[in-house]
Amino acid sequence: MNAITRIVAAGALALATLLSTPAQASVVIGGTRVVYDSKDKEVWLKFMNEGERAALVQVWLDDGDDQSTPDTAKAPFVVAPPVFRLDPKKQQTTRIMSTGASLRTDRETLYWLNMLEVPPKTGEADANILQFAFRTRIKVFYRPAGLPGDAVLAHEKLRWTLVSGPKGLVLRADNPTPYYVNFANVALSAGGEVKGGQGGGMVAPLSQAEFLLNGLTTRPPGEVKAAITVINDFGALVDTQVALQP
Repeated sequence: MNAITRIVAAGALALATLLSTPAQASVVIGGTRVVYDSKDKEVWLKFMNEGERAALVQVWLDDGDDQSTPDTAKAPFVVAPPVFRLDPKKQQTTRIMSTGASLRTDRETLYWLNMLEVPPKTGEADANILQFAFRTRIKVFYRPAGLPGDAVLAHEKLRWTLVSGPKGLVLRADNPTPYYVNFANVALSAGGEVKGGQGGGMVAPLSQAEFLLNGLTTRPPGEVKAAITVINDFGALVDTQVALQP
């Protein structure tokens, strides 16, 4: 590891964990998620500096540890280049490449891409200015070839059940597919109104997830459905309502 990498990984990462404020970051990632198909040798990802100053950027992947650093992260991928300077209003494209490690072939696997942005000092005028580092994480889905079904339609295969939990009503999603399904919102449709929206989340392949419905402790009268907003591979939002299982 060179000197620049040590500085970014050790010093800036600690600061980013405590002081990260995404709204003030100037470098943005050209996508909200990455899908890495196993048949691809590499996947390209674009970074853009929308600010007025240059930034030093470091990128790495991990397997779910949000406290990871480039030294401690575990993921079967490498990024090239892992560290780069990005001037104002400029773009940089990086490559994500598999290390060739053996991965699951019966379902998707979730990893996370980390981007750490550190605005560099430009001279003596910055000597007494506190420098902030900004860390952004997005999902990376490794998708094996030959999985049954269609990832875009996986949300249609979910089975939804309304159950009572210790804190109120809960929508339980059973996912029989080999794909992750991501949500921008999960709520209940009752009497033509959408209630209890609790924000986003996801359900893993061949697994179950529960979503607490805010403010709902008893089942509303009449017909009720799950009202969900799905986030697809391209980051687009898809609203749909689904009949509940008895």
